[in-house]
Amino acid sequence: MNIIDDLKWRYAVKKFDTNKELSENQIQVLKEAFNLTATSYGLQPIKLVVIKNKAIQKKLVAHSFNQPQVSEASHLLVLCIPKVYKIEEVNNYFNLVQKIRKTPDETINPFKGFLTEEISKKTQEELFIWNRNQTYLALGNLLTVCALEKIDSCPMEGFNSEKYDEVLNLTAHNLTSTLVLPVGFRADDCYMKNLAKVRKNLTDSVIEIS
Repeated sequence: MNIIDDLKWRYAVKKFDTNKELSENQIQVLKEAFNLTATSYGLQPIKLVVIKNKAIQKKLVAHSFNQPQVSEASHLLVLCIPKVYKIEEVNNYFNLVQKIRKTPDETINPFKGFLTEEISKKTQEELFIWNRNQTYLALGNLLTVCALEKIDSCPMEGFNSEKYDEVLNLTAHNLTSTLVLPVGFRADDCYMKNLAKVRKNLTDSVIEIS
């Protein structure tokens, strides 16, 4: 199937097959795809928590508006951002650039200075919103990769972030949860499985300017 067929195959799964699990290789693909997601300035102010623990997954159902996919899924992916974004993250990024690309100081310092100044001007609330937006980029990337790899998924905004942070002890890592993605394989009796995908016509969703 081509990529369009793969995307048509994808839907937000409402019931997972609890007898099927993703392989380690499939999880590795998702982790690497997450890490390769495009982010603003390449700063990667996002982290991925991968959960394969049924006790924890079941505990999180109550904090997910009782959506059973959270516990039924093979794995639960939780996208997170820093509670407090520190300027050290920018320094760490440029140190990595120099380590990987061997970029000289005279080339890198002007952009490093600009970015450091720009981020220093922002409030923590502004940085939080900015960083949270990056997780949507990662979610979109993960959904596409899942479709290509024939991994089922169900993107979720409907959950209690504070409770997730508490259960997963994210605050200890200066993190807070922003999005949730159960992944696995659709159940044969998932009522959404054979429903036609509902989308607008291209002429209603795309504007072309020549």
